[in-house]
Amino acid sequence: AALNDGLRSQVSAALKEGRVSPTELCQRCLALIKSTKFLNAYITVVEETALKQAEESEERYKRGQPLGILDGVPITVKDNFNTAGIETTCASNMLKGYISPYNATVVQKLLDQGAVLLGKTNLDEFAMGSGSTDGVFGPVRNPWSYSKQYKEKSVPKSHSEDEESNWVITGGSSGGSAAAVSSFTCFAALGSDTGGSTRNPAAHCGVVGLKPTYGLISRHGLIPLVNSMDVPGILTRCVDDAAVLLGSLAGHDPKDSTTIQDDFKPFELPNLTDVSKLSIGIPKEYHAPGLSSEILALWSKAADLFKNAGAKVVEVSLPHTRYSIVCYHVLCTAEVASNMARFDGLEYGHRSDMKDSTESMYAATRREGFNDVVRGRILSGNYFLLKQNYEKYFVKAQKVRRLIANDFVKVFRSGVDILLTPTTLSDAAPYTEFIQEDNRTRSAQDDILTQAANMAGLPAINVPTALSERGLPVGLQFIGRSFQEKQLLTVAKWFEKQVQFPMIQLEEVKRHDSDVFQHQKSASFS
Repeated sequence: AALNDGLRSQVSAALKEGRVSPTELCQRCLALIKSTKFLNAYITVVEETALKQAEESEERYKRGQPLGILDGVPITVKDNFNTAGIETTCASNMLKGYISPYNATVVQKLLDQGAVLLGKTNLDEFAMGSGSTDGVFGPVRNPWSYSKQYKEKSVPKSHSEDEESNWVITGGSSGGSAAAVSSFTCFAALGSDTGGSTRNPAAHCGVVGLKPTYGLISRHGLIPLVNSMDVPGILTRCVDDAAVLLGSLAGHDPKDSTTIQDDFKPFELPNLTDVSKLSIGIPKEYHAPGLSSEILALWSKAADLFKNAGAKVVEVSLPHTRYSIVCYHVLCTAEVASNMARFDGLEYGHRSDMKDSTESMYAATRREGFNDVVRGRILSGNYFLLKQNYEKYFVKAQKVRRLIANDFVKVFRSGVDILLTPTTLSDAAPYTEFIQEDNRTRSAQDDILTQAANMAGLPAINVPTALSERGLPVGLQFIGRSFQEKQLLTVAKWFEKQVQFPMIQLEEVKRHDSDVFQHQKSASFS
């Protein structure tokens, strides 16, 4: 259970009391990264830098002057956040070898708190995808593919079929960060969330995934996908830890004009004992086509859990939800087309050897640098932005987006405090099955339950809830009122305590490196 301990209650206390040192903690995580290399969760591991940061943290603890709760705590960052002196690739040939001269605001805030940065995690190229399968560094494997729980339930289709063809995806696009937290190689990770890219992999990997309110956390240094929806996401093993990270990251940033002007006060989550004053909304439109009977039953069971505890549970309607995925696709690709224009081979990143003309160099650079998924979205976006299509597609989608946001406003004004929905349509798909469909089809299916929160700019969190019949994690999503993260996380914490989600039993890690795993397991912070 030591591996699942909270940052505030256990890890920080153990570091302060000297029961474990930052260097020991860092070394154990680095050793575990090596023994779980087969997961392909990391693109870059900065061992020397991490150990140096851990040593500096150790000195601060010896002086009795830690910088905060996160001092000495190993964390990782999705590889679409700029990191000074460390390669930032977005899992694309376009940015291979690119080293940013500055840190993203969220990265700098973590380092200022003394966190130890272990490396950069894998993703879909430029965060365009829902499986973490489309980056140039290859797909990320879900740690639960190698868990005792999954192996006991999964039956190979044939005697010759081995685990190499039986592993399941992490979800995406922040799959590397979710896998890193799930496999105990770090205590927390940053992802990004444009249409569900933090909550989706969190659900598939059995971890907590928080998408804060748009504008609460700075986007400065996050390489943009869709400026009007992108939010840095937080992945942790428990809700309390998500609150700790949020407290360290939230607040105004003069470098990002979309951040809130007000100061953000970090909070400690109370232990909710009485839910009788809560009103939980169940949006009927989230009973979407393709929703598995297993997740439907779990959703219903969760609603009953709140009802039996005294909360008011009401069915609500968000009538424009059925248009949201189409609306999202138009707005997403339009902004992608605009954002990707900066990658022209002149200032930074890949440049083609084509020298016939400037135009041919541009074209060759983008053809060589981007994969089919990125090029496809650029083409779609430019089509929607053509003069003859602008009003018909882009402007209309913006109007529909407003209607979608207003649906949420009306529901919350009616007295509902929190919305309870599924996070994904099903548990994680086997990789061989997932790649049968193209990226666009998969993204449309997998984002259907999550992207509306991005369009409305609302906070939402995935809480791991149970294991499916196949022994894989299933999560449920809570959506809160704008800037009401404390209420959202308090309810999520209560629910987390009720469901008691089981800890992953990583049999494969034991087999790959039993010594490392046992060493990590013995680091008791309780």
